[in-house]
Amino acid sequence: MARCVVKFGGSNFKTAGDMTKILKAVRLYDEPPVIVVSAFYGITNELIAVMDSAAQDETEIQRMTDRLKTMKRESLETHIDNPIAREAVYAQLRSRLDDLSRVLLGTHYIGEIPPFVRDRILSFGERLSSLIVAAVLEYHGIPAIERLPEDIGLITDGEEGNAAVDFTASEKSVADGLPADKVCVIPGFYGISPDGRITLLGRGGSDYSAASIARCITAEALDVWKDVDGYLSADPKSVENTRRIARLGYSEAAELSYFGAHILHPRTVEPLEDRSIPVRIFNIDNIGDKLTPLSIIGPDAEAPKGPKSVTYTDDFAVLTLAGAGVGIKPGILAKVTGALDRSGINIKSVVTSQTAINIYLDEADLDRTDELVRSLDVAAVSHVIPRRDLSVVALVGDGLGEAPEVAEGMMESLNKRGIRFTIFSIGASDAAAYAVIPRSQREEAVRSLHNRFFS
Repeated sequence: MARCVVKFGGSNFKTAGDMTKILKAVRLYDEPPVIVVSAFYGITNELIAVMDSAAQDETEIQRMTDRLKTMKRESLETHIDNPIAREAVYAQLRSRLDDLSRVLLGTHYIGEIPPFVRDRILSFGERLSSLIVAAVLEYHGIPAIERLPEDIGLITDGEEGNAAVDFTASEKSVADGLPADKVCVIPGFYGISPDGRITLLGRGGSDYSAASIARCITAEALDVWKDVDGYLSADPKSVENTRRIARLGYSEAAELSYFGAHILHPRTVEPLEDRSIPVRIFNIDNIGDKLTPLSIIGPDAEAPKGPKSVTYTDDFAVLTLAGAGVGIKPGILAKVTGALDRSGINIKSVVTSQTAINIYLDEADLDRTDELVRSLDVAAVSHVIPRRDLSVVALVGDGLGEAPEVAEGMMESLNKRGIRFTIFSIGASDAAAYAVIPRSQREEAVRSLHNRFFS
């Protein structure tokens, strides 16, 4: 019988007592699941902070590892009441934290953090989680074993910081490396390069890890446990009377993630589509006596058509390259995008016209991109204009690209509220239409569109 892959994210590890909920959830599965875990809540950010300070302050390394040792001991004391069993697990945790300390001290002495070392440091958060979860499950009578990506051969393409899983190299070794009679607990967020180095799968990549493992074992489903009630027609913090979305297509889930719905990482559905493996969303704070998913993501053809949700992202900026004929002069776009690619700057989208090239970016990359483009000194570009304090508000649902009345309804709704949009796009994806608006009008825009399509 096919197994389920179960993902527990950082929101499931906010307090020492949260393991009680995880134990209850795991006991609902008839077959031992494969569990993929994120770092405990806030740990990855703490590791990033200590890397930034380690070059200047050696003492911060010790303070951070001491804090982690205290935090993990508290978690073990909450769930393993036998002192001998608890100390055995704590010795393994202490060994991993001592290893982390040695790596950080190395960066302090050389005064820099090479990318491959950065990947190794950031993987420790997940490796601490997997050790604790496996030990607590085993202690509470659930046969469990920790399996690291290096143990099971989860091979990546080797790109540091944002790797992709090489399924040709990984599928057999992963399937063979997971014993069927035990719950297997795997740290997410990283895999192993062909030469054996730790390579991260991108920030938030534990969802992608879980999806990749689900593909490798042809899982029955990928089950994601969150602290929300599945997918909704809008963020309930912005809109009252939202609707729950029972079923979505892969494309809809990917677009919702891209435009700011933080239930799944944008790459999660990528490994699952050609195997038609469903994603099921559960709420860890509302566990029943059987597995009842709140939302199910599957093949696009099986999901109903039409608008599903209004979402938004503030992590958005535009760099405009203006000049007569800049949009049609050969070579300009290639020169600019090539330079950004070599600098590791991700381009979200490009919209061109006769007199402008608009490059959509993460807001954090805007200043660096502005400086880089100006340094290229492209003759046809007369002005480089950075534009920030923007939001993208999107309507997501399969078939929107073939429904002109959707664009009409969105524009009419925004116009009635006096919300000015600088860019409006429909048709780039069949599952999304969006407007770029001033951030100060974002909440009103979300409510307006939700009222128009879901009242």
